[in-house]
Amino acid sequence: MIVDLHCHSTASDGVLAPSVVVERAHGRGVRLLALTDHDTLDGLDEARASATALGMVLVNGIELSCLWNGATIHVLGYAFSSSAPALLRAIAELHEGRWRRAELIAERLAAKGMPGALEGARAVQQELGDSGNAPARPHFAEFLVRAGHVRDRAEAFRKWLGSGKLGDVKQHWPSLEQTVATLHEAGAWISLAHPWQYDFTRSKRRRLVADFVQTGGHALEVVNGMQPLEQVGGLAILAREFGLMASVGSDFHAPGDWSELGMYRALPEDLSPLWGRFDHECRVSAAS
Repeated sequence: MIVDLHCHSTASDGVLAPSVVVERAHGRGVRLLALTDHDTLDGLDEARASATALGMVLVNGIELSCLWNGATIHVLGYAFSSSAPALLRAIAELHEGRWRRAELIAERLAAKGMPGALEGARAVQQELGDSGNAPARPHFAEFLVRAGHVRDRAEAFRKWLGSGKLGDVKQHWPSLEQTVATLHEAGAWISLAHPWQYDFTRSKRRRLVADFVQTGGHALEVVNGMQPLEQVGGLAILAREFGLMASVGSDFHAPGDWSELGMYRALPEDLSPLWGRFDHECRVSAAS
């Protein structure tokens, strides 16, 4: 059975509506899917309806932003109660923080001679699907392309929006410990997202994993799309060392982008898959 435990829709920074993501995943052979939009549950109801019609198993999912040693880290939560008060409070605070971040990105771009970025990014976002969430950096990147400030989205991130650039606004996210505790209160299974994508040394990455385990994390995302095999191997070593389960996912955002739904490197056979802990007979529900 093909599983995909990491993908995004227009509820956050993806380009396809939740139902379309589910339909595309089904068409590619995925039978167990987790929609993991950034800091929101808004796409789950639509995704659930589509998955039920197609006979797929859909697991409640979310990718939460948090801070560890001053760096932004992402944590994936699965199979949780979407009505858990602690989770809803955390999401509401993240929602407000993302809007403040979007406003500050726009202010910084305007100061560099690129006005109207918030309105432009919001327009891009609304073309993809109506959402009350703040526009994310991919929406700003598309605005910069359309306004003629850059040639393509890659240049937008390289010059203005990528790590360490003007648009890389450091937000006051909750701590890693707080975020894991919130997911625990919601009854979630918890995985550290794409540990190799953070710009860390090997020793710092190992310290991150050690702290993640100390806070109560369950798994590492050992496989994220078509990342290099040596990265999969390095993360597999960490999963074995710390006795963690493994999660896998495409990290799909858009067709023709980083990876496709259900497409990722093979998980080393000796690792314990996190999805083995999910209840496959239960479709996701608003209070699963």
